[in-house]
Amino acid sequence: MSKQRLNILFLENHPMWIHGLPNGFRKLGHEVMTSLPQTMTYAAMDKFKPDLIIAISWTPSNDKPKKQERIASLVQHAKVPYIYWSTEDPGFTKRVSLPLIKRTKPDFVFSIHRPTVAKFNQLGIRAAHLDFGSDSSVHRRMKPLQKYKGTAALVANGYPNLYKKRPHNYRFQSLRRLVNPFLSTAYKTDLYGRYWNEMKTIFKRPIAANRIHGYLPYKEASKVYSSVDYVLGPQNARDRLTQRTYEILASGGLLITDDTPEVRRWFKPGQDLLVTSSEQETARLIAYYNTKPKLRERIRANAVKAAAVYSYTVRAGFILQKLYEEGILNSK
Repeated sequence: MSKQRLNILFLENHPMWIHGLPNGFRKLGHEVMTSLPQTMTYAAMDKFKPDLIIAISWTPSNDKPKKQERIASLVQHAKVPYIYWSTEDPGFTKRVSLPLIKRTKPDFVFSIHRPTVAKFNQLGIRAAHLDFGSDSSVHRRMKPLQKYKGTAALVANGYPNLYKKRPHNYRFQSLRRLVNPFLSTAYKTDLYGRYWNEMKTIFKRPIAANRIHGYLPYKEASKVYSSVDYVLGPQNARDRLTQRTYEILASGGLLITDDTPEVRRWFKPGQDLLVTSSEQETARLIAYYNTKPKLRERIRANAVKAAAVYSYTVRAGFILQKLYEEGILNSK
């Protein structure tokens, strides 16, 4: 792969995204600009002279047809390769990913969901699998802070509307088997994220009002992960991982998550993280590891090393390698 330095334009400004993959490209030595499509002018683009344009996910930057048409217009003006990282698959492939792909016409698509890659290929869309990652400048182990200290923490949103429609969705099953055992004890368990006040019936016991903390700024999450004994990380399905899985591990959090094939594909239970298949198993994990602080510390140290293997610097390198292999980028 060519070592040429590229100018890479991300048509995105959401905190969840601009502190991840863009940093990976920067660490590889490339020049990166992030911008809303709506505020990016042709003059600014001509001055930056991008070699590659990237759009990500489904955010306020690209969630409406007019915004997607703006992306298409900018790409047409730049006349350079354009790729889309589809992070809403498979639940929103039909509603979100495919309409955006149709309007913006990326040269290549990366998806977090392997089976969806095959579907894209069947539709004549060149695609490959690209999972989430983490960036050590944002997610790293930090000194524990008193205001965040406790036995366990959950950093996630509640999704009450989905819960009303599909209370047996995998995500909610995951939440129950992770959170209920902690609520059944006197352990300090804190919930961070939106809408938990609207999710009062999901758990076996009520959540104390002073344990619900609402929205947590993206860059603040590592401080929570570093300050508690256990971090509860629900999964959305058995065949993919959440973004927070990587971020918790990179922060040295002792992650308890679901025992799924996808978790075991990339990480080693008992070495990098803890896995559970039931509330009873979660309770056994708590009882066992509460008495072994040195073992907990060893797992947390391993977690950081395990996450580094899948950093956004590694992901960025994979993207470029794939684009050169496909002839979308030409080495100079």
